[in-house]
Amino acid sequence: MDRLKALLFRIDGRGYGAYKELKGTYRFPGFTLFIDRVQADPFAPPSRVRVKVPASEAKLPPSSYANTSRRLGLENYLADRLQRFARRFAERRGSGKSGLIVVHGPGQELMPRTAVSVDEEGNVEARFFVGLPAAGRRVLASEAWDMLGKQLPRLVSEALFYRHLDQNELWSFVETYEDADFLRNQLARLKLVAFVAEGAILPRASGVDPRPAKEAVPFEPPPELAVEIELPNRGRVRGLGIPEGITLIVGGGFHGKSTLLRALELGIYNHRPGDGRELVVSRYETVKIRAEDGRSVSGVDISPFINHLPFGRSTTNFETPCASGSTSQAANIMEALEVGARVLLLDEDTSATNFMIRDARMQALIAKEKEPITPFLDRVRELYELFGVSTVLVMGGSGDYLEVADTVIAMDHFRPLEVTSRAREIVKALPSRRRPERPGPFERIPARRVLSDNLPLKGIKLKVLGLEALSLNREKIDLSAIEQLVCPDQVRTLGLALLKVREKLYAGKLLYEAVLEVEDEIKSRGLLGLSEEARGDLAFVRRFEVAAALNRLRTLKARPER
Repeated sequence: MDRLKALLFRIDGRGYGAYKELKGTYRFPGFTLFIDRVQADPFAPPSRVRVKVPASEAKLPPSSYANTSRRLGLENYLADRLQRFARRFAERRGSGKSGLIVVHGPGQELMPRTAVSVDEEGNVEARFFVGLPAAGRRVLASEAWDMLGKQLPRLVSEALFYRHLDQNELWSFVETYEDADFLRNQLARLKLVAFVAEGAILPRASGVDPRPAKEAVPFEPPPELAVEIELPNRGRVRGLGIPEGITLIVGGGFHGKSTLLRALELGIYNHRPGDGRELVVSRYETVKIRAEDGRSVSGVDISPFINHLPFGRSTTNFETPCASGSTSQAANIMEALEVGARVLLLDEDTSATNFMIRDARMQALIAKEKEPITPFLDRVRELYELFGVSTVLVMGGSGDYLEVADTVIAMDHFRPLEVTSRAREIVKALPSRRRPERPGPFERIPARRVLSDNLPLKGIKLKVLGLEALSLNREKIDLSAIEQLVCPDQVRTLGLALLKVREKLYAGKLLYEAVLEVEDEIKSRGLLGLSEEARGDLAFVRRFEVAAALNRLRTLKARPER
């Protein structure tokens, strides 16, 4: 502490670059401060710092980190608290980012992050960012000491020492995380793809505010699909169990169909206490599929859905810099299946109509030999029966899907009703005149090999462009259609994961092998294994998001393995 103070006042008034002398380790009462990287000037990205609090000072109860789920819940709670207190302590202390304290804590979704970690002995490490104070581009020693020497110890004490924590809040995070993990792990055993707890609040405050809506109808499971599960902390809970197979979510406009589907999309994550979706969980291998006009596609076999294109264009090795709605949706499905998707979520509002259905009248007008698209309607059953891939569809405009559905749920004023029997009666009473259009069986899901000479080995520059894009060597990767990403920290992780994938592709791995191995490494070594720096701004991504980002790299060149 004394050495840090002396250093600061020795460089007072000097050019901002003098702050680089601070890089190093400083012992404070109760914790150790590490200044790992110092920003180049007050307008540059803030400096990267860490604090380590020994277990003897943190004094966290061992039961709060007794297993992986509890530890992750605890880490998310500590990061959330650190984030909240950092905002209170941060104040403008000069030019640029002077006085900024930034912690990358959780939003509504909880997941593994690098902001805070707790090891098996209860030692705590927090990683965050500070803007070192400056007047213009001159060091402000007094303000820097007030920030690092006075406010930082208060921040660490208030946010990371157990005696100052809100114990009810802490245990709520720990137990909620453990219960959600346990519930998700039970789905396969129960032959379910998702579970929505009774009393859950699914609507959000707004399209830009992911907090729960203040006035919302609590979720009530229909008795026919109600499931009860005993959880480690909350005990027995009841809710809607969506079974494997083909499930339709139907109903009038604005009655909650897409709201339910959106909850299932984000059921791959756990949620913070009070979110309303704490016990809404989906299988880990759940992927949202949509049409995506304009995306590039490389080497994807979309022939199960699209064949016999004009001018003899190949669909077994499909390439395009600008896909249509139908070709993009076919490619999105095949790419997700390639890396192991087991549940597909589709909403007619974000799907290509001609990809989803061709009704009897259109079949009569346009002969099948003139139509290259095999509608998803005619493949969805094969996906389940041949590959074990379940599908949940929001459908409000096409009754033909009732013929293939195993389960039909009707949303009525945000309340789900089980109407499968009624749907089957309607199918019998009003038979469809359309003919199935399957030119041949859906035989396999090809793997792809990336042509590695299109992937640079050195000089890779990554830049996060918010939640919806990533720049790789100045090439923008559009992520806006990857709807299961929820925070920019995941985009940063995607960039680092792509660098690891690139190395494995150079070593001769197939695309799916490379992304699976990187996912396994993230799970075993942690997110920090992706970076050479101990950074606090990474959040977990699955192999599905990694593969989706790679597939949207416009310089990617791939081909199916035969």
